[in-house]
Amino acid sequence: MIDRPTVLEIEGLCVELSINGRWIPALNEVNLTIRRGETLGLIGESGSGKSLTALSVPGLLPGNARVTGGSIRLLGEELLGKQEHELNKLRSRSVALVFQNPTTYLNPVLTIGQQIAEIFEVSPELLGPGRMSKRERRRIAQEKAVEYLRLVKIPDPERTVRQYPFELSGGMQQRTVIAMGLVRQPHLVIADEITTALDVTIQAQILGLLTELRRSIDMTLLLITHDMGIVAQLADSVAVMYSGSVIEYADVRSLFRAPKHPYAKALLEAVPTLQAGDTIFRPIPGGIPAITDPPPGCRYHPRCSRAFAPCSVTVPAPVPPEPGRVVACHLYQAAS
Repeated sequence: MIDRPTVLEIEGLCVELSINGRWIPALNEVNLTIRRGETLGLIGESGSGKSLTALSVPGLLPGNARVTGGSIRLLGEELLGKQEHELNKLRSRSVALVFQNPTTYLNPVLTIGQQIAEIFEVSPELLGPGRMSKRERRRIAQEKAVEYLRLVKIPDPERTVRQYPFELSGGMQQRTVIAMGLVRQPHLVIADEITTALDVTIQAQILGLLTELRRSIDMTLLLITHDMGIVAQLADSVAVMYSGSVIEYADVRSLFRAPKHPYAKALLEAVPTLQAGDTIFRPIPGGIPAITDPPPGCRYHPRCSRAFAPCSVTVPAPVPPEPGRVVACHLYQAAS
């Protein structure tokens, strides 16, 4: 078995948000690890802290957020505490972010080729070594734009570089944004709900594309989603988040075969299934608590069918119920 190097390591990450003049904990001791060529699925309901965790990596937290503790290392290099110019360099080369609505990130008045060419203006070293004329730079940039559009399976990329975003379908726009991220040859790709705005057929095409890119370029992916089917198809390991904390961490097969945390189990049971021609749907009662007024103890206990006395008093510490797995639940602490 190949021992792949660690690309991203998040340890004890704590983030606070300023709300109505108070600093409120939003992420609590988050721990994640992704090795080269692997995909980590980060799942949970809206408001669980998935996107906030992702934005912490390249230092793109909103103005009302601050990191109060922990460590974020990319290929062993500490990112927290870096100056803005250092983070800009990181964003331009090492980390690519792909979000769910591609129209938000494509300039409507520039052609696709012009927008990809802007990347080479910021990072001219991507065009190759040595000095070259402006005309030569344009020619190589155009060739590379076509090359990366072809990589993400856009038909007729030579024509696409001359088109504007409104001339492309939603799926083609998403492929274009993925291509723009890959141009920089990043160490890590962060995909945040990238299939949410697409219809089912196009979703399947994008997921197939990501699967192929993993094989062809050994892509390392942090995949943020609430869709359990996407996680089952793409991820190697899974981190389940709830109310700002990772409450279960396991390889994807173990989690889907036998989830340990009651919340992880409830998420799987909430996926609609067909039985005898009927659709069976088991929703999770209640909702994620507001971070301004969290319940005491385990934050999931008001919704948990297996809660008992310690759950409403003490926050459960993460424990390893078996090798390669971590669960933050009093059920396993009581048994240990």
